[in-house]
Amino acid sequence: MSTLTKIQQEKAAAAFATAWQGKGYEKGDTQKFWLELLQKVFGVENPYSFIEFEGQVMVDSTNFMDVRIPTTRVLVEQKSIEKDLGKPVKQSDGSVLTPFQQAKKYIVGLPLSEHPRWVVACNFREFWVYDMEKPNGEPEKIALENLGKEYYRLQFLVDEGNENIKREEEISLKAGELVGKLYDAIYKEYIDPDESSLRSLNILCVRIVFCLYAEDAGLFETKTSFEDYIRTFSIDNVRKGIIDLFKALDTKTEDRDKYDLKLKPFPYVNGGLFKDEQIEIPNFTQEIVDVIVNHCAPFDWSEISPTIFGAVFESTLNPETRRKGGMHYTSVQNIHKVIDPLFMDDLNAEFEEICNTKTAKQKTEKLQELQNKMGRLTFMDPACGSGNFLTETYLSLRKLENKIISILNKGERVLGFDDFIKVHISQFYGIEINDFAVTVAKTALWIAESQMINKTEAIITQNIDFLPLSTNAYIVEGNALRIDWATLQPLEENAPIQDGLFSGFATATDGTKHYYDYIIGNPPFIGARLMEKEQKDDLLSIFGAKWKNLGNMDYVSGWFLKATQLMQANPQIQTALVATNSITQGEQVANLWKPLMEDMGVHINFAYRTFCWDSESSLKAHVHCVIIGFNIAKNIFPKHSGDHVIQFNKDALKSVPNDDGFALSTNVGEEGEPVSKLSATAQKPLFIFDGELQIPATNINAYLSDAPNVFVESRTKPLCDVPEMVFGNMPNDGGNFILTKDEKNDLETKEPLSLSYIKLFLGAEEFINKKERFCLWLLGAKPNDLRQCPTIIKKIEAVKDLRLNSKRGATQKLGNTPTLFGEIRQPQSGNYLLVPRVSSEKRKYTPMGFLSCDIIASDAVQIIPSATLYHFGILTSIVHMAWMRAVAGRLEMRYRYSKDIVYNNFPWPGAVAASTKVVEPIETTAHIGKLNEHKAKIEQTAQGILDARNLYPDSSLADLYDEVTMPPELRKAHQANDCAVMAAYGFNPKMTESEFVAELFKMYQALTKGK
Repeated sequence: MSTLTKIQQEKAAAAFATAWQGKGYEKGDTQKFWLELLQKVFGVENPYSFIEFEGQVMVDSTNFMDVRIPTTRVLVEQKSIEKDLGKPVKQSDGSVLTPFQQAKKYIVGLPLSEHPRWVVACNFREFWVYDMEKPNGEPEKIALENLGKEYYRLQFLVDEGNENIKREEEISLKAGELVGKLYDAIYKEYIDPDESSLRSLNILCVRIVFCLYAEDAGLFETKTSFEDYIRTFSIDNVRKGIIDLFKALDTKTEDRDKYDLKLKPFPYVNGGLFKDEQIEIPNFTQEIVDVIVNHCAPFDWSEISPTIFGAVFESTLNPETRRKGGMHYTSVQNIHKVIDPLFMDDLNAEFEEICNTKTAKQKTEKLQELQNKMGRLTFMDPACGSGNFLTETYLSLRKLENKIISILNKGERVLGFDDFIKVHISQFYGIEINDFAVTVAKTALWIAESQMINKTEAIITQNIDFLPLSTNAYIVEGNALRIDWATLQPLEENAPIQDGLFSGFATATDGTKHYYDYIIGNPPFIGARLMEKEQKDDLLSIFGAKWKNLGNMDYVSGWFLKATQLMQANPQIQTALVATNSITQGEQVANLWKPLMEDMGVHINFAYRTFCWDSESSLKAHVHCVIIGFNIAKNIFPKHSGDHVIQFNKDALKSVPNDDGFALSTNVGEEGEPVSKLSATAQKPLFIFDGELQIPATNINAYLSDAPNVFVESRTKPLCDVPEMVFGNMPNDGGNFILTKDEKNDLETKEPLSLSYIKLFLGAEEFINKKERFCLWLLGAKPNDLRQCPTIIKKIEAVKDLRLNSKRGATQKLGNTPTLFGEIRQPQSGNYLLVPRVSSEKRKYTPMGFLSCDIIASDAVQIIPSATLYHFGILTSIVHMAWMRAVAGRLEMRYRYSKDIVYNNFPWPGAVAASTKVVEPIETTAHIGKLNEHKAKIEQTAQGILDARNLYPDSSLADLYDEVTMPPELRKAHQANDCAVMAAYGFNPKMTESEFVAELFKMYQALTKGK
């Protein structure tokens, strides 16, 4: 659409940013701002015909959308310049919404065909861009002041097909494609390749890419040194030339053949990257040379992000290996969700505070103190993969250090690298099971160091020699759950150390203990049911056989236990790990967190609730994750203005094993004072991050709620006096009793007697989506009827054979009753309440409802045979939904409703008072009378929900409970029911779901006290 050249756009964008700097009022400036942006920066000739302002949308009442661009499907929520785009604000209807949530509310009122692809929250200072095709993704943030260089990231405003939001990702993915070409071309030349050959190929690719990077980054004599060197050889001699080059790069200049001028442009590298380890290098062909010289060399490798260096090499890893190892390459944005609240936010805040110091001498001293402290911090990633977390942490620290250097230097000459730069890659430790990833991780850190030295050179106007490498990260190859994190040695006695692909690390072999400041990382995402035997044995080796329900715990739980054990010995350590969200849901919470918190003293300091974890790789890894920051001493943190506030006396720490096989530590300070009572000034606020919200908390429990530390354990009977919930009926028939509609019609035509024995058969899918499925229900069937139905007899015989041939004794026993379902729980009379076991997380309310006993419930649902309208009203309320969302397990992101976790543990109204002040059941006559009033009201509102559904007999529950298509009558009926249920609990209608959950946890705690 734009006729402007790239240079013209850059200038126009910079001018626009300057013109609007420091101003912007929502009511008066919105139209001018957006019209100028479209016209001046993006060249839209007639922006008035392209953009809409204050468009009306009906959501409960009439609302007005600030800005909309229908053609490119963009919706903008505009705020004044002083507004915080991440902060929720109270709306006219009493709700509290962020700008993004406000925009999402408007979307509900738009026709589906007009739903935006992009939502932009803007305050004249920043553009927060949300891609609605990634509903759980984080916004891309574009600062107005950077628009001159980053205008292209807003190209989607005028170009529907343009998604150029992340240039860095594009560069890295392009690099990955090139590495794939290189890998494939070389692989073909190996003769009978084995595992050793593939390991050599990985090392060879890393070395070649490092050479490509080195020439582009100016580490070699010229920016074409490597490709020029390759060109000098005939094809027959390229292999020998590569071998000679690698040897030279690992040889000091003074020890080389001074007459070999071909190798003069290449300095001594050191660090082990090119050490002589007898790797297998095949003959080079014209195809390989062509890939290096004509495909790889023209690409600018100096622009790759070292943080996602692993993604560059993803194409060289077998997808099956990646799945089994649980490897997921991590975006920079997601890494900062871990490191920012753990330490970078505090370091940056301290820097800003020091910059405001008025006395020059004090300011200098404090900056030097901060820089020295940063140079003493140590970091360990016990599942470091290709080094993403370590590399981004290093870059973040060095960027901050460069800010300090720019203030301290003031143009003065600097003595040298180690005298002035304090943050080194030798502060970083890692464990990784894949040898190739170890190589990549160390190389990525070297590249990061090279890039940051270039930045420092620009500040101090002095050259700093990067080569030969003088620092090294301590990354070892091995199984993190079989290695002592303190020594980086294998736990098995006399087991040999695997020291990675470079040089052996003294710290990994001499028994020296590492007392890290921070443990960070993204351990493997492997669910309890997907682990192989070796991984199950890994968990068993550290948890012990006595750990409760170990078989139901995810692989990542091992990293939480190992970190906790290390923190018990060294309470100054703080940890933040990414995990599959299942460890904060369902029965895993009690299995893992109850011992960690109650017996080992773990406290959660910050947490990100479930979000979609996207990778930087071309094969996106969509995993639903949480981030948990935790330590041992509750709320005790290092004070960033100096060394740790608490100087722990490690000799005074006592550790005693208990009966369950894990250590119980008594944490004491210098004078024997309990850690939890030390240095109240070091306390730090707790926060829960939920989407774009940052929620202050007083206590973060294992469900990531601001509530007491309670653990909802599996319970076979309801905690309160309510009807029992049971599973539906399980056929155990090999599909023989199940019929499609066509099969049912065909059977009834051929064998009319079968009509009496065919029943509607509903699971969650059929119930929610109004689908028809049928079954043969032969309970009480007359034998003489069955003998006249040969098709049914054939099915019964098939069921009998299936069961008798089973390896399970219980199934074999069922072969004696082949006419019956394997498990029967169907009510014989009346109606029952059906609750799906799995349903979509996108719904505010899980659809449930009453069915006749003539309709057979499958084992994909759970049923309450004697439920009443009152029970339905409570269970379908927002209060119960909040409880379910907090404690239920998940299947991906869908809710997995468990009777033993969700229903049987749910605190019903009147069981105890919903208040921290009253924790005993109240049985007074007045109280019972009040409960009866509430019960009658809830029965009335519950019937209102059923009546509202009946207004739309042709619609499925999926239609009715879609947040976009939900009828207003049904929404109002649910709102009325919610109010009635809240009143029964004594809840304020303005309470949030999080507040409901906190109160319900208190009630649960009171109900289970002493049990």
